Amino acid sequence: MTRFAEVLAQFDPGVPFVAPANWQQGRTIFGGLSAALSLETVLRERPEGFPPFKSAQVSFIGPVTQPQTFHTSVLREGRSVTSVSVDCTSGDELALRTTLLFAQPRASRITHEAWGCPPVEGPSRYPTLELDRAIAPACAFNFEMRPAGGSLPVSGAQNPELLMWVRHLDAQGVDPAVALIALADSLPPAAMTCFTEPAAISSASWTIDLPQPAVAGEWFLIGSFSRQAFEGYSLQDMEVWDESGRRVLWARQTVAIFT
Repeated sequence: MTRFAEVLAQFDPGVPFVAPANWQQGRTIFGGLSAALSLETVLRERPEGFPPFKSAQVSFIGPVTQPQTFHTSVLREGRSVTSVSVDCTSGDELALRTTLLFAQPRASRITHEAWGCPPVEGPSRYPTLELDRAIAPACAFNFEMRPAGGSLPVSGAQNPELLMWVRHLDAQGVDPAVALIALADSLPPAAMTCFTEPAAISSASWTIDLPQPAVAGEWFLIGSFSRQAFEGYSLQDMEVWDESGRRVLWARQTVAIFT
């Protein structure tokens, strides 16, 4: 098994990248890895003083079945905000397009928080989820997951919510924002809690926002809730908190459901 830290150590944006087999998700590469490598490509090229990562809009255009190549383009560079586009190609086909925003923190007298972390105990109080290899994709085994509430995938649940403590098996030395992006996509779509048998799914788009610059951490609580499933697509909200209860990521994802 090639762990996340090893993947990043092997990654060279100037060379077509072949992801290890344990990062497969069905017939393609784990979308969280491709998104994380898009960010990593920009960070490898950033000049001194480049602002921290703030948000991203990710379009999953096609499956990654061949070596990946990442192409960056600076769309605009302002005094405090820089926008960068990254195209990930699989062979000669465009597989993923990401627009990333990098922003310097600003001093402001306006501060508020609409709601806090779910009332759960720390990760040490929950048992590790034993993944079923007949259901879980290869990429899921790169993370340790501990359910802290909600429902389980393929359980025929009425409540389309996942709530789990998750950590990388190894993200030592990886940029905190890159590690967070990969980890935030580690859970299956929340709509899968309603499935009664395994079925194919495919992420179509993903919008990510970081309230503040990412910092290193081990365990993160991920909450994912399917707001609507209709005509073969699920719209889900996703939030990530660190062990102190601070929200570190907010996202929304559109997922195609083939059942």
